[in-house]
Amino acid sequence: MKDTRIAARGLVLLGCGKMGSAMLAGWLQRGLPASAVWVLDPHPSPWVQGTGVHVNADLPASPAIVLIAVKPQMMGAALPSLAALGGGDTVFVSVAAGTPISAFEDAFGANSPVIRAMPNTPAAIGRGITAICANAAGQAALAEAEDLLSAVGDVVRLESEAQMDAVTGVSGSGPAYVFHLIETLAAGGLAQGLPEALALQLAKATVAGAGALALEAEDDPAQLRVNVTSPNGTTQAALEVLMDEASGFPALLPRAVAAATQRSKELSGG
Repeated sequence: MKDTRIAARGLVLLGCGKMGSAMLAGWLQRGLPASAVWVLDPHPSPWVQGTGVHVNADLPASPAIVLIAVKPQMMGAALPSLAALGGGDTVFVSVAAGTPISAFEDAFGANSPVIRAMPNTPAAIGRGITAICANAAGQAALAEAEDLLSAVGDVVRLESEAQMDAVTGVSGSGPAYVFHLIETLAAGGLAQGLPEALALQLAKATVAGAGALALEAEDDPAQLRVNVTSPNGTTQAALEVLMDEASGFPALLPRAVAAATQRSKELSGG
């Protein structure tokens, strides 16, 4: 970790499920001492208990960071246990979907540094992308939070919290769209006579490989698509279906992102 402040004062991780465990693994791998981490979780996994971190122990008086990784519906019961840490320079970082910064300011005080983050599930293998934003008191802590969250993938800063709902619609919920693409691509292969296991293997590898190429290539996705498409060939025949303005991806995916964005606004009281 770049910041020795965390190692010196401690980091509290509230909730250590899949996302919390992925982040903890990344921090430990990057050199954060296990003795500097306090995990609060009612059902810690054997892996967490074996890392050497403090588990459900008394917290340091003024930790550098409190990272909140509980499910949104558990937030009301969990936050009061941390209220005493508010009002100082402890930075509160939340990766809980649908909980606005104002909820943490209500719990910890408006002068407490609060950073809201939206990671996605590929963070579990270090390939996530996380969007972050902060309240006025937390602006100076954005770099520290960015370093912390980069343990599980890329990090981007938002201009305002108002963008968080759209981020949820694109990257927060987006992995599920891709998983469904894999499902339906494999179903298409099955319908054309491929064995089910082979169709799924081909679909998984194709989507994963294309995604990796999109990240690594200098060409943008539109050009990469053109590169694969021979005039009057097989890919063009498929794209005429997928790119149909009325029934293809151009109509479908923006509707899906809009639906997720709207639901995010509703959940966060927007």
